[in-house]
Amino acid sequence: MEQFWNHLRAKLINYETISYLVFGVLTTLTDWISYGIMTRYGRMDYRIATAGAWAAAVLFAFVTNKLFVFQSRSLSPRKIWEELIPFVTCRVATGLFTLAAMVAMVDGIGIRRDLLCKVVVSGISLVLNYVLSKWFVFKKTS
Repeated sequence: MEQFWNHLRAKLINYETISYLVFGVLTTLTDWISYGIMTRYGRMDYRIATAGAWAAAVLFAFVTNKLFVFQSRSLSPRKIWEELIPFVTCRVATGLFTLAAMVAMVDGIGIRRDLLCKVVVSGISLVLNYVLSKWFVFKKTS
């Protein structure tokens, strides 16, 4: 049993997962700060600022995930596009999941603590983004 827990710990607590969490926090900050700058100083409508901040956060996440988390070092334009398109597609999918889950929990089930729902859904999205990035975007080809 101890061997199982040691194996599980090694799979869950390593450079890749820790760096993913660190850069995930930085990605969230990128989103929030970009939104604040766009709405406050750029005087953008909140809807446009939301889209712009999301795009800035996804771009930040792509670069940091590529270079630091999954250590995909190829900078050839072809390789970048081969990784960027599925990365953005996965982020759109998890973004739609987030929206649907929030609506289902708040309006469907009737949970009135929307911030609690947001935390739960964000945690699920974090795991989904990691798995999708690891399996479909930054696959190791060895």
